[in-house]
Amino acid sequence: MSDLISIESNQIHTLWQKLAEELLNIFDAHGVCAVVANEVAVFSQATTVVGVSDPQKKYFDVWVCDKDGRLQQTRWTTEKATFTSFINTGKPSVQEKFNRPPSELIRSELWQLPHERIQAVPLPAPGRYAPVTPEGIICLLDPDTQMPLAQPENLSALATQVTIALDRAYLRQTVGRQDIEFAVVSEISYALTSTLSLQNIYHQLMEPVRRTLNVGSVSVGLIESTSGDIIFVDMLMGELFKDLPTIRLKKGQGIAGWVSENRQSVIINDVYSDKRFYSRVDRQSGFQTHNMICIPLQIEDRVIGILQAINKQNGDFNENDLRLLQAIGGPLAAAIENASLHTAVLAEKRRIETIFANMSEGMMTVDANGLITHANDSLLSLLYRDLPTLLGQKANDMIRLTAGSLNEFMQRILSATDEYPQLATEMSQSDGGTVPVLLSGAPIRDDKGAVAELIFVFSDLSQIREVERLRDDFFHGIIHELRTPLATILMYARLLREGKAQQKEKADRFLGVIERESDRLQKMVRQMLEVVKMEASEFQRSTDQISLNELFDEILPPLADRATEKGLTFRQRIAPNMEPVLGNQDTYHLIFKNLIDNALKFTLSGTVRVEAYPENGQIVVQVKDDGIGIPKQALPNLFGRFFRAQTAVERGIAGTGLGLYMVKVAVENYNGTIQVKSTAGKGTTFTVKLPVAEV
Repeated sequence: MSDLISIESNQIHTLWQKLAEELLNIFDAHGVCAVVANEVAVFSQATTVVGVSDPQKKYFDVWVCDKDGRLQQTRWTTEKATFTSFINTGKPSVQEKFNRPPSELIRSELWQLPHERIQAVPLPAPGRYAPVTPEGIICLLDPDTQMPLAQPENLSALATQVTIALDRAYLRQTVGRQDIEFAVVSEISYALTSTLSLQNIYHQLMEPVRRTLNVGSVSVGLIESTSGDIIFVDMLMGELFKDLPTIRLKKGQGIAGWVSENRQSVIINDVYSDKRFYSRVDRQSGFQTHNMICIPLQIEDRVIGILQAINKQNGDFNENDLRLLQAIGGPLAAAIENASLHTAVLAEKRRIETIFANMSEGMMTVDANGLITHANDSLLSLLYRDLPTLLGQKANDMIRLTAGSLNEFMQRILSATDEYPQLATEMSQSDGGTVPVLLSGAPIRDDKGAVAELIFVFSDLSQIREVERLRDDFFHGIIHELRTPLATILMYARLLREGKAQQKEKADRFLGVIERESDRLQKMVRQMLEVVKMEASEFQRSTDQISLNELFDEILPPLADRATEKGLTFRQRIAPNMEPVLGNQDTYHLIFKNLIDNALKFTLSGTVRVEAYPENGQIVVQVKDDGIGIPKQALPNLFGRFFRAQTAVERGIAGTGLGLYMVKVAVENYNGTIQVKSTAGKGTTFTVKLPVAEV
């Protein structure tokens, strides 16, 4: 008998030794289970089943090996595995098949395998505290109850040895997973801190987090600063949300709102059982949310948004998933904040650059060493220079002032306490000319109050000087225009009173002069009243249909006579039967009478031509002359109120400078256009285009 016990003991030790040798280098839990199932089945000559549960206890991974070593791996749900009754005993036990309820035998994957009984031992080993190894079992199907392994103490020893191997495998798996998670977190953190583009941040976040946590989707919601609402990032939401409006949750609404307000992370493995869940988004999109982790994204004490991982693919979320998401949340919040600040800085930079570039005043910045760091187009136009010739140059050398120097003005700026200094002066241009400017400046200080740069503003006073000249010319012209007819009227009135016109013919001639000069004064007054009406927006648009053929028939003959009297050639080519235009007869009389009068006035010799013809739904009228022409520099201001070209002033040609101003306003009032082409000394062409009236 002692010899038999010794043989059986040696056999058991052989099994322990073999298992120890094979399991020594296996660090995978599935590999451990496969080796144990095979060795135990061959040793015991009984079909062996080894099963281990998933962390959520929803299924068992199962290895079934027959006595010849043929191994099969499968997965049974917890309900169909029916391991519970063995595991709950907490020790080795034997159960007879025909003592089980028929319903259990029908649904059970396990009880369909044996003929009579199952002998089992739970894992971890009975009495062993093993938080790492999940719930499991080793089963012998229809074993020989007399064999050594069937003894309870040997089954317990087997369970202990297997538990140790599984502990080691699961610990290695945990360490490996943590290494992977740490690498993923490090990779994500590096990726997030290496870009300042929000789009790149979201792109780099999505896939690594989704893959590491094994979730259906990842979403980010950012808190809108004005309303406090949470707005979810569209590009992370997926195809189901593509055609829906941007998801917006009111302050405190939904799980995300609760997390952001309370600054607490949550794990919710059944969202529809949570009263905080906002289900409307699921109903609108067709997306089905099952479970989620939601964490706040914080920068110091300020919550800027939330991060969600939704729908874990292999069970429920756990504390390890939460820790992983929180490890990602910190770098993500910092990256979003940095990107937002970067975007705001770029926007402010673009705004300042746009203002700087598009200011009508010339602008220039100078560093603490007096070197030019930037200048806008307006200043370059004033100086007749391009930017490369200014950058890095001494400002005092490039900006030459007729009154004082730029260095002196810089010192005034630096020593000023309240008001910003200004200087009205002339500035030299690169072509040798000068331009009148009003120069002002201010210091730009750094955080410590030291002057980092100076900014200068150059206001071009040319227009103001031109307005002053126009004003003076206008007053001189008005005085001349008024003085001449008034003097004539006064002279002839005195002659009549003194009886110098005894004959009727002479008196009629005197009265005719008085009448003509009075008409001239009345015309000037009427012209000025028209200007006042135009500037008071009292110029009414008429809807009458005007025949320009009839208008020209009326106004051209007397003008032709005036040209002949002056020794000029007057030519006209008016197309017959032109379509009517909308407007007012008196207005068109004003337009064309003014243009032809000017042509006659400014043409000393040569030809004046008037042409009118239809073209592309418009009536085109051209007034051409061989007159003194208009200087190129005067063309931009030609239609300005009271403007008179310097050549006209110098030649003593009378005028108020209101005619062309009134013509342009009148033409544009009827949706027309007026253009001018002229060369000094060679004549001028005015082209008026008026849309034909729609019938």
